[in-house]
Parts: sequence; C-alpha cells; structure tokens
Amino acid sequence: MELLKEKIKQEGIVLEGSVLKVDTFLNHQVDAELMHEIGRTFEELFSESGVTKIMTIESSGIAPAVMTALRMRVPMVFARKRKSLTLREDLYTERVYSYTKQEESEVTVSRKFLAPSDRVLIIDDFLAHGEAALGMARIVGQAGAEVAGIGILIEKSFQSGRGKLLELGYRVESLARIASLDGGTVTFA
Repeated sequence: MELLKEKIKQEGIVLEGSVLKVDTFLNHQVDAELMHEIGRTFEELFSESGVTKIMTIESSGIAPAVMTALRMRVPMVFARKRKSLTLREDLYTERVYSYTKQEESEVTVSRKFLAPSDRVLIIDDFLAHGEAALGMARIVGQAGAEVAGIGILIEKSFQSGRGKLLELGYRVESLARIASLDGGTVTFA
C-alpha cells in the first residue's frame, strides 16, 4: 500500500534493535484518514473470505481493526492485555511476547465474543516474530472458530514471523513489507 509506505518513509524513525517508531500516525497519534484507507484495503483483500469478526490486540491494532470492521460491516473484538474488574472469568487466554516492549503479556478475550461459527480476520500493526498473531490465532482456535486470514500493516520481512504463519497454513497479507532497517534507513521488500 503506497500511502502507508510513504507515511513510513516520511515519519517513521528507525531505533536501535530494528525497531521502527511510527507514533505520529499509528502508535500514539492516529491518522484517521490513513486508517480509513487501510480498512478499505483490508476489505478488498479479504472480501471473499467470509469474515464474520475482526480481532486485534490492544492497543495499536485497534484503529485499523475498527476501520476494517466498519468497512466489512462486522464486529471487532480486541484481546486485552490487562485484567479488569469486569473481565475476570469465562475467558480465552494466551501468553504473548512483545519484541518491542521486551515483555510477555497474558492476553484475554471474553468467551461470549467468539463462537465456533466465526471466521476471524486478525489485524495487527506489526509482524516481526509473529508472536501476537500466533497468540490471537490460538485464541480463535480455543473458541473452535476459524482464522480467515491475517492482515498486517507493517511487516519486518527480515524476521521470522511470516514464515511461522505460512507454515501453519495461514493467509498473510501485509500492506508494507520492510526488507531492512539497516543504517537507520527503511528499505521495502
């Protein structure tokens, strides 16, 4: 998706450890027009997949997931990283490691939001080692539902995530694939 690639080129900042900071349009401040276009693009890519629900992990995936859900006219559910007083039982739970935050989180989704009849499109902001997408796919599996596909905004193609997901048979569509962040420069695949 050229619009996203341009945004990354103009506003993305490469940090030490192959981390790409995109807080001006995705992780802290959200560019709503860009998210709308991302939702439209995912709708086009997955329109024939029978999607009944969109799923993401809080928080950076919420904006693109909501826009995709709006375009596809299906509900969106997000896996929560923090326990809540109102969300304590009857949960699907998975442990997910965040490369960027260097920490493991227990993510949860209420069982009432996923059914065996669901075909779930997973949306995530980044794909690096695939831990978040795999964790969400395992939650979908716990519900007896099916993963219709995985939509990624920014993929670090030089890391192992795509391979892990493809090996398990998942369809992966990434809007911007990065081949390298060497020397502080973003090179697209």
